[in-house]
Amino acid sequence: MPAKAKEKTGKKLVIVESPAKVKSIAKYLGEGFDVDASVGHIRDLPQPSELPTELKKTSVGKFAVDLDNDFEPYYMVYPDKKKRVAELKAKLKDADELYLATDADREGEAIAWHLLQVLKPKVPVRRLAFTEITKEGIERALGSMRELDTDLVDAQETRRVLDRLYGYEISPVLWRKIARGLSAGRVQSVATRLVVERERERMAFISAGYWDIKGNFATAGSESFAAKLSSVDGKRVASGRDYDDRGQLKSTKNPLTPLNQEAAESLVANLANSDFAVTSVEDKPYTRRPAAPFTTSTLQQEASRKLRWSSKLTMQIAQRLYENGYITYMRTDSVFLSNEAVRAARAQATELYGADSIPSSPRVYKGKSDSAQEAHEAVRPAGDMFRRPKDVRSQLSKDEFVLYELIWKRTVASQMADAKGFTATIKLSGTASDSRVAEFSASGTVITFRGFLSAYEEGKDSESDAAEKAENAEARLPQLTVGQGLTGDELIALGHETTPPARYTEASIVAELEKREIGRPSTYAPTISTIMDRGYVTKRGGALVPSWIAFSVIRLLEEHFAKYVDYDFTARLEDDLDEIAHGNRARTDWLNMFYFGGKGETRPEGLKYVVDNLGDIDARAINSIKITDDITLRVGKFGPYLERALPEGAEEGTDPQRANVPEELAPDELTAAKAEELFATAQVSERELGIEEATGRKIVAKDGRYGAYVTEIIPEMTEEEIAAQPVEYYKNGKPKPPKKPVKVKPRTASLFKSMTVETVTLDEALKLMSLPRVVGADAEGEAITVQNGRFGPYLKKGSDSRSIESEEQIFSITLDEALAIYAQPKQRGARAAVPPLAEFGVDPTSEKNIVVKDGRFGPYITDGITNITVPRATSLEELTREQAIEMLADKRARGPVKRTAKTATAKKPAAKKAPAKKAPAKKAPAKKATAKKSEK
Repeated sequence: MPAKAKEKTGKKLVIVESPAKVKSIAKYLGEGFDVDASVGHIRDLPQPSELPTELKKTSVGKFAVDLDNDFEPYYMVYPDKKKRVAELKAKLKDADELYLATDADREGEAIAWHLLQVLKPKVPVRRLAFTEITKEGIERALGSMRELDTDLVDAQETRRVLDRLYGYEISPVLWRKIARGLSAGRVQSVATRLVVERERERMAFISAGYWDIKGNFATAGSESFAAKLSSVDGKRVASGRDYDDRGQLKSTKNPLTPLNQEAAESLVANLANSDFAVTSVEDKPYTRRPAAPFTTSTLQQEASRKLRWSSKLTMQIAQRLYENGYITYMRTDSVFLSNEAVRAARAQATELYGADSIPSSPRVYKGKSDSAQEAHEAVRPAGDMFRRPKDVRSQLSKDEFVLYELIWKRTVASQMADAKGFTATIKLSGTASDSRVAEFSASGTVITFRGFLSAYEEGKDSESDAAEKAENAEARLPQLTVGQGLTGDELIALGHETTPPARYTEASIVAELEKREIGRPSTYAPTISTIMDRGYVTKRGGALVPSWIAFSVIRLLEEHFAKYVDYDFTARLEDDLDEIAHGNRARTDWLNMFYFGGKGETRPEGLKYVVDNLGDIDARAINSIKITDDITLRVGKFGPYLERALPEGAEEGTDPQRANVPEELAPDELTAAKAEELFATAQVSERELGIEEATGRKIVAKDGRYGAYVTEIIPEMTEEEIAAQPVEYYKNGKPKPPKKPVKVKPRTASLFKSMTVETVTLDEALKLMSLPRVVGADAEGEAITVQNGRFGPYLKKGSDSRSIESEEQIFSITLDEALAIYAQPKQRGARAAVPPLAEFGVDPTSEKNIVVKDGRFGPYITDGITNITVPRATSLEELTREQAIEMLADKRARGPVKRTAKTATAKKPAAKKAPAKKAPAKKAPAKKATAKKSEK
């Protein structure tokens, strides 16, 4: 009997990524559409340890990618997404059509493909792609539905497999030779290299001193202006840009006149009574075009410059604006504006700034990258008619409003007329009493028509750029003619020092990555977050400062994986991946070339060959950086430290002089003089206290990363002692190899605050190591102990802990005193108020005071409403007001932590038998991986 045909329900299931989009989209689609969210990706490559046992020793086991079967990925549904998948499947049963409405980029296309593979719909499937959540945007998307783009899926999957191969092959080398927990990545390692290379440049930089002269000059009519010395006797005066990074003058076609303090002050004195005259007046027309509309990277850069936001925070707030229908899709490298957007921008410019504020024809912008995703628009206000910032202020949070306003201004300005004006340059000269001819120059720009500047002006990356712009902007000079006499006044000799290259900021490193075509818009924010979370980079103000461990990582990669941190090679990878996205290249062939290498005698080496043929890597050399001829910085297990080479003839066994390097000291600040200072102030790091009579073990005091402590030295068994152990035998009668001794954990105890490594005695050390001390027992026979803890000394009886007043009480408190303390009601939160560690004034969003407090899990920032832990990579000394505001805003953007997992766990006991029924289904993912080939 044929199966009964499914009755039509008229429902269409629409799946988006984010729950935040559901309501916005549903109100535009109306009845008949059921909108739900996948909540991001539903499955991914598992950790190899999570693979089914039968796959762990196969070609899938190392990467969760089948190396012997065209790099087929083995996907598993996230455990926390299984319920979501089940709910979507249930909804799909009642639907006549499935609309996959994930984001219109590679990642969104991949999410749609994974949904298709897992849900296995038996109804027609449509791909619904839109770049703005507005009525017009949704209507246009419904009118242009398409099939899933498998080329885009291939490109995203290739990136995922590539990153797995790269990270899982190279990261273990870092663990073995530097430290556990480190990672290498296709984009993150190159970004870290940029930061490290800039710090190397700063460390090698030699400053040069130079002098110039400034003065005020006035006409007979008392009109005055400032000018700077430009040449002496026809030779241009050397300025900062004429010196190289070694402090030497660069070679130039025309000779230069470098001025030192003596020469500059002498010239000022000899010009004291000189007359001056104008030697040239030059006017040049000035035209400035507006910047293109925002791409992801330029939005991140400008938000960093103008709002002092991190890339991560910018993208979080932009995501909210997009999901609620205020801006178009925020991950794009296109500067294209639709016809509707162009008309809207020109209409608002005309309305607000007049008909002459727009050019006669619309502006058309072309992106710098040939691989820009043309299907996307630039980041702009959503809709065919833009909402003005004042119209949405009440609907947005403060952070959302300022970002929307920034995007609105940039978009409107991009369609406005050029700014017009002229730049005037005046030269004047005077003859000193010693016959030297000094020429001064002044220039200024006068804006006669503001054009787009009425709406928006782009920010600058560096302070020097901003200072130069401020110096020349709108500097109106008096009307002068050649030969006109002038009087000079207030001539001053000024000394300067050349400065090292500026460290990268988040804005400038995003610009650098984009310029080198490394990574894509969606990768910049997570890349910066990753290199900071890994401890490779910290922020000092807005600058990115590398850690010493980053120096070790980059040195190892440069010496042994040079190709994989090469800027051009990484950019070419992006080009190849774009070729796959366009359907011009096969993913399997490309991955084979990358991992296994080419064929023939001249074949390029693949990553596997490089890893298999690394040879010996000298870990000590990798973790060593020369500071001077006899001082070396070592990156150790517990942080960086300095070590001075032993002098010739030193006795064997002599320990070299060492000194810890403070975490807050930036690498370029560790000069030879600073190293000597650290040696001079270094505390005794280890002292032998004596031998414990009962055990015969040596007791030492040490200065550790987390404070001073005492410990015992337990000698390891010698080979002879191991061999002398009783022999054990297998069942077949053969002797088992000698067992390695179980490593005994040494007794260790922190010193009291009143003790130091230099003063603690053997008796005190033994008493400390004997803790906790049993004080006695209560009436019920329950033991009471006393010990020292992270938050001070305390008593403990079962699970009931009570603080005591001082560390000295640990060895003196009696049972009666302890019982008296337990007889009192337990005081919670009754400690004296502790002053904050730092204060940063009023938060612009909550309008509450921002302070840093010391909490149970370390320092945290709070405004009394929102709390956020200070990252381990950020020291309190370096923490700035801008960072504190940014971290609080970031925490607010993420919202409260959802604690649904605990509730779910609490309910599980009632369904204990369920897992037993599900167990046979564990092999399902393996079938999906195989099925994937036929489905593509």
